[in-house]
Amino acid sequence: MEKTYVLDTNVLIQAPHALESFEDNRIVLPLAVLEELDGLKRAEGERGGNARQVIRYLEGLRRQGNLLQGVALPGGGSLRLEVNHVDVALPDGMDPSSRDNRILKVCRGLMEEGADPVILVTQDIVARIKAQMIGVAAEEFTTDQTRPSVERYTGRGSFYVPNDLLSGFKKKGLPAEALYTVDEEGRRREAELTENQFLILRSDTEEKKTLLGRYHGGRVTALVHGGERPFGVKPRSVGQQFLQEALLLSAQEAPLVIVKGPAGTAKTFYSLAAGLEQTLESEERAFRKILICRPNAQFDQDIGFLPGTEQEKISPLLRPIVDNLEILLDLDRQKKERRNEEELRSRIDYLFETGVITAEAMNFMRGRSITDTWLMIDEAQNLTPRQVKGIITRVGQGTKVILLGDPAQIDHPLLDERSNGLSYAADRMRGSPLCVQLTMLPDECERSALALDAAVRMDRGTEQRT
Repeated sequence: MEKTYVLDTNVLIQAPHALESFEDNRIVLPLAVLEELDGLKRAEGERGGNARQVIRYLEGLRRQGNLLQGVALPGGGSLRLEVNHVDVALPDGMDPSSRDNRILKVCRGLMEEGADPVILVTQDIVARIKAQMIGVAAEEFTTDQTRPSVERYTGRGSFYVPNDLLSGFKKKGLPAEALYTVDEEGRRREAELTENQFLILRSDTEEKKTLLGRYHGGRVTALVHGGERPFGVKPRSVGQQFLQEALLLSAQEAPLVIVKGPAGTAKTFYSLAAGLEQTLESEERAFRKILICRPNAQFDQDIGFLPGTEQEKISPLLRPIVDNLEILLDLDRQKKERRNEEELRSRIDYLFETGVITAEAMNFMRGRSITDTWLMIDEAQNLTPRQVKGIITRVGQGTKVILLGDPAQIDHPLLDERSNGLSYAADRMRGSPLCVQLTMLPDECERSALALDAAVRMDRGTEQRT
């Protein structure tokens, strides 16, 4: 049965390709949506770019036929503009002139005409609640969403191995067929592995005997960077050993690293340490510079109106980066020695002034081709899928991209744990031989005893509520 989908503006702004995502069904765009797109077309950043893209797409359809009567879409289905139903009654208290309510009036009007089923597609939770109040079915746009949390890939796993095979593991590795798990009924199950997955290998006879490895190219091999100390930093947990391995693999072997996890698990700290090591300390510098981007929910819209240069505008967003640099650059001092804050500040300024570390706004990344660069995207959970695709496709030879963030801590009003760019990239890049992924665990928090306790307790509380 064909369905009629009424699209809200926020769907098109988040995913301009949405008009091609409804198969053989009917798409209706209310006049209020067209007006809002027109108002957004001059906006800076991704919102304006996406609005212009949708408008150009509509112009192409207009040339093919009458949008008021309906035009066939290239992939099936049809699209038409709706300018009627302005007099449809809404419950008392709902402002009939607001854009959201004008869209709801179109939905109700279509239903009264006999179009069934009619479904409002919107990323606005309040709009979906209002739709339910007046008897209109409502959904969010899910094409760019990742799979449910129970199916999400963590980039790590624990498996049993016959004890006699572990003695030669570090030199020879292991065939994937040697790994297995044991189900709840005690039956042996063959291990299901993903390319570049990190592994904890447990002896099947000696409980305390474990080794760490990575699955790639059809075999399981030992970690190759376990004994290194990037910029003086030593891993303090199994997760950090896996993280160090991912970060120190060459840009040719692993040009994309995706690290998810709660605050305090050293995602940003370790990434900076590994970047500084390979940019400053290595005999053969692997990268020319470190480029840092740290988006926030309103960055694209607000940066053009803030006073000062680009660096002055984005400096408030880089304070967490500076905090981590202070710790890294102070590691060579004795713990009891009082830090010279002026000297420490000058060392950090030197890194920025000489171009060893640079920072850029997300909306200036479009059209770039970035080579030989250690590219860190902190708080990547506030990116849209379109933004993260734009970043990864900007990567040139010799560049390593590190996406960092916590999908549970999102500030973007139209994104959630399943639709944000970090989760989207992790889901789409799973199994790629060029991508290494890792999810840090709450009990691997190293920030402080309080941070660890809070991370574990509060994460547990969230699980209990859900």
